[in-house]
Amino acid sequence: MTSRRVLVIDDSNTIRRSAEIFLKQGGHEVMLAEDGFDALAKVNDAQPDLIFCDILMPRLDGYQTCAIIKRNEKYSSIPVVMLSSKDGVFDKARGRMVGSQDYLTKPFTKDQLLQAVQQFGNANQGAV
Repeated sequence: MTSRRVLVIDDSNTIRRSAEIFLKQGGHEVMLAEDGFDALAKVNDAQPDLIFCDILMPRLDGYQTCAIIKRNEKYSSIPVVMLSSKDGVFDKARGRMVGSQDYLTKPFTKDQLLQAVQQFGNANQGAV
């Protein structure tokens, strides 16, 4: 499996740390951001292959963060997977409306995380 650059955006330190551990065990390069503003700077600097984005965050929520990334032509091809502790149909639909590829319910497993990277991390490869 090819190594990917993955950005994890979550205001919970616990979630960020566990995602980082899982992804590094899968051989991926991991960057962490604690909110949407922090994430936007990192997307610009690091240009990740895939983004995991929490929905409920202070200042700029996951929907707004995803929408901003997707509106920018330079980053619109980066797949975004939403993370939420709520498994609601409305949340999933709203995530799709702002351009997210998928939705993982927290707490996620290592397998779920790595499977998402495998599934969506290739999407950006041909776009360079």
